[in-house]
Amino acid sequence: MQCHIYRSRKRPGTYVYLLQRDDFACLPAALSAGLGQLEFSMEIELRPETRLATQDVGLVLKHLAELGYHVQFPPNEQLPSTD
Repeated sequence: MQCHIYRSRKRPGTYVYLLQRDDFACLPAALSAGLGQLEFSMEIELRPETRLATQDVGLVLKHLAELGYHVQFPPNEQLPSTD
């Protein structure tokens, strides 16, 4: 699966993986606002056997297939609550 990775300029160490290049419309509005401007970092092909430094490739692939995106936060950070 082809994947496009962007880094958040507002939140250092936070990356967004997109299934479609520049398809920011798939991101929830609150998440997009919290990430600020996203800067293209790289394009890679993900497969179940791909090794990622800090992410479970299975989870990334699942999120890309179901949501069109995956967010990688720095260690010890979580997705902001939507409550």
